[in-house]
Amino acid sequence: MPNTILVVDDQSSVRQLLQEYLTEQGFRVFTATDGQNAIYQARHEPPDLVLLDIMMPKMDGYQFLRQFRQERQTPVIIITAREEETDAVLGLDLGADDYVIKPFRMRELLARIRAVLRRNEDGGEKFELLRAGGILLDERTHSVTVNARPVTLTPIEFAILQVLLRSPGRVFSRGDLVDLLSGSHFAGLGSTLNVHIRNLRAKIEPDPGHPTYIETVFGVGYRFQKEP
Repeated sequence: MPNTILVVDDQSSVRQLLQEYLTEQGFRVFTATDGQNAIYQARHEPPDLVLLDIMMPKMDGYQFLRQFRQERQTPVIIITAREEETDAVLGLDLGADDYVIKPFRMRELLARIRAVLRRNEDGGEKFELLRAGGILLDERTHSVTVNARPVTLTPIEFAILQVLLRSPGRVFSRGDLVDLLSGSHFAGLGSTLNVHIRNLRAKIEPDPGHPTYIETVFGVGYRFQKEP
């Protein structure tokens, strides 16, 4: 069954262009004109991924993300104009997984979509319970607890923690993490990795300003401290 994509944009030309192109690529596509309409559609026909504009009437992209993340952890890619790139970073803080800048090449967008969808699938791997310090990550249920307290992570935050927990103490360079999480065809993660790490720390660290679980190895990358 093809993956379903929800395109949320108040410009009819953008909606039509994306719907036609992504349908040709084998996706099932439906659209919404603003965040309010998108919330309604996502409740009645849950998508596998959302392409989200920021500046929209009635309910903008930020408001949509705040409400949507209370209901679902479906991957979200923000589509934004270059002059609004800092707004896209705020979207990452609210739980988006990636962003692309208008005008974008369709092949680049397609690569981003496929990479994010790959990360969100289990790929048929053997499921494990990963434990280190006070953190428990359950691959089967896609859930995380910190000292028995449930925490909600976005798909990319979960994937980063999963990689680090599989090899506590090992230092991963930024390039290592990008390759392991999304493959060499997804260059976009390199520009947003620091934001995702910061958001992940805010959810699992006792003091995010002085992290004890995810340590920065300056000039190299990151590692998970098994005994913080």
